[in-house]
Amino acid sequence: MSKRIGSYLRVRIEGGGRAVVSQAGGALLVETVRKAGLDTAISAALAPWRKARAVHDPGKVLLDVALAVALGGDCLADVAMLRAESAVFGPVASDPTVSRLIDTLASSGETALRAIRAARADVRQQVWRLADREAPDAGGTVTVDLDGVLVIAHSDKEDAAPTWKRTYGHHPLLGFVDHGPGGTGEPVAALLRQATRARTRRPTTSPQPNWPCPSCRRSTGAGAGP
Repeated sequence: MSKRIGSYLRVRIEGGGRAVVSQAGGALLVETVRKAGLDTAISAALAPWRKARAVHDPGKVLLDVALAVALGGDCLADVAMLRAESAVFGPVASDPTVSRLIDTLASSGETALRAIRAARADVRQQVWRLADREAPDAGGTVTVDLDGVLVIAHSDKEDAAPTWKRTYGHHPLLGFVDHGPGGTGEPVAALLRQATRARTRRPTTSPQPNWPCPSCRRSTGAGAGP
């Protein structure tokens, strides 16, 4: 059973059913988005990009893409796995609609990125506030681990290049807030970088990057946001 609250349906699990729901684990992600208020925050942030008669909310479309990636998708068309389970994920935009939104946001450049980053930072700060003494900044500091990861490209992509492992792809730099030995890393930043043939390379981030995360900025003097 489901009930509409925010951008997503509120799903209640019951036993005794006969039908099989694929991607049911995604309901946990949807509930996290709903509880954190990320859906309403992203929707409000992207309101300027919603056309007057648009059926699909840009914030919901963007979150659907993120959910598809979390469920194993690797391209925009993989939102189809969510579209197949409308009882769990609600109405999902068509592939052309998703592509047009991404093109529109990309053409807006930093304006759209700043709106998305600000919304995520506000939600993160609220979640950390609710976590209280379990929050990453409870001790007065925030530890951000930086790690470079090779991402293989199976065809020619923008900025893809040969790597030192004789593969081909990208070498993005990722930032994770350390939640301590009892938790997992919280991804807060990603910088797409071109791969090189050298095993190591000099850091490409500035000492104080403009990453909007009020919680991190309050404790460290440097933000940590996507």
